[in-house]
Amino acid sequence: MKDHLNSAQSAGNGIDLVTFGQRLRHLRRARGLTLTDLSERVGRAPSALSLLENGRREPKLSLIEQLASALSVPVTELLSRQPPSRRAQLEIALAQAQQDPSYRRLGLPPLRIGARVPTDVLEHVVALATALRAEQSRPTATPEEARAANAALRAAMRERDNYFDAIEREAAAALAAAGYSGGALSQGMLVSVVGRHGFAVRYVQDLPRSVRSLTDLSNRRIYVKQEPVGADSPRAVVLQALGHFLLGHQVPRDFADFLRQRVEVNYFAAAVLMPERAAMPVLADAKQARDLAVEDLVDLFSVSYEMAAHRFTNLATHHLDLPCHFVKNDATGIIYKAYENDGVLFPTDLSGAIEGQRLCRQWAGRQVFAAADRFSPHYQYSDTPSGTYFCVAQVDPRADRGFAVSLGVPFEHSRWMRGREATARKRSACPDGQCCSRPPAVLAERWEGRAWPAARAHSHILSALPAGSFPGVDEADIYEFLDRHAAG
Repeated sequence: MKDHLNSAQSAGNGIDLVTFGQRLRHLRRARGLTLTDLSERVGRAPSALSLLENGRREPKLSLIEQLASALSVPVTELLSRQPPSRRAQLEIALAQAQQDPSYRRLGLPPLRIGARVPTDVLEHVVALATALRAEQSRPTATPEEARAANAALRAAMRERDNYFDAIEREAAAALAAAGYSGGALSQGMLVSVVGRHGFAVRYVQDLPRSVRSLTDLSNRRIYVKQEPVGADSPRAVVLQALGHFLLGHQVPRDFADFLRQRVEVNYFAAAVLMPERAAMPVLADAKQARDLAVEDLVDLFSVSYEMAAHRFTNLATHHLDLPCHFVKNDATGIIYKAYENDGVLFPTDLSGAIEGQRLCRQWAGRQVFAAADRFSPHYQYSDTPSGTYFCVAQVDPRADRGFAVSLGVPFEHSRWMRGREATARKRSACPDGQCCSRPPAVLAERWEGRAWPAARAHSHILSALPAGSFPGVDEADIYEFLDRHAAG
């Protein structure tokens, strides 16, 4: 018996209090004992034992031993995680269901499970709660639907040259209300922008892992972790959170709506950090001097290279009559983000999606990883089936992993760009040819049939997309976090 107790103690008791209480009540009643009878045997008040049976108090190890002795059962009988009966199993299931976020969102008062509630009623309620949870857990979209939504969104961005006039006006209004006068957005100005709309910023270290920011709508607080999030700074993450409210977003209807909202708040954050009226004179002067460069936006507004390159695409076509493309890829060439309105042909799947496809190894985004200094701009001309492009690529040293960000323009527009004197030139037959999908013939002849690679596992491709209106967010984590910080 002591060995069983020691095992429980070594696991931090490891007791399921609800199941323990059910088993205690079942064994007591099976022996015809009242709470008073059992209390006399173990020297504890009936009220204390009632709390145990209702799963509201954790028993001490010495009391578990006393109860087992009084009921003439082994300790393992009390500590078993198996409910003592179907009725008990249903009561436990319903108690747990009422704590589930999907159930709590219904706003129903707690259902007290008394002895008079028929078992068949419990069967129905538990089945309905299980079905509700399954429906809430259904993936937001299949991978195919998600890729199609991404392709449709990218097409919509191309139609408007990636320029959103309404968001530009919203960003300008937010800055004007806070008294912005130019330059990089300071911490004080950020607080002022957010404060003008009734929100306060709280920097914390225990932010749930499934979110980049969390907004407490009751107390008007935006929580963010005080560290870079990938290529995003805390300033960007705070502004993205604010953007949802200034742009009138509602809970996403589907995955396509979720993607649209994410693009819009990213745009809003960039438009506040690199305001149109501050950035455009710089870009216009640079074009006049034939010296356009993404890094000037980085230096002037203290933002990441990725954000500056994407912002460049917002403004270049609309204001400078400069078609362009943008792509973010890892060292193996896998595309994470892409945009184009200059006719360049990215690899796509059958749905038209670019994300997840492999970029040609001859393109600047792949070539930069072999450069002597990958963290400095790599300039290159690329001959492709859709024309020749001038591209500049750079690996962002602040990213969590190695990502290259490339910005490209058609050859005839290279005259406006810094680095146009570059002599590096590559030829690509992708995406339709076998430019880099097959090794050179001489290598294939030498090694084909003589190599057996151990491929890395790509288990993520077998995973379903996260469920919920906000895919991948753990509601239990965020509610517990808000509860902890509500009084702060």
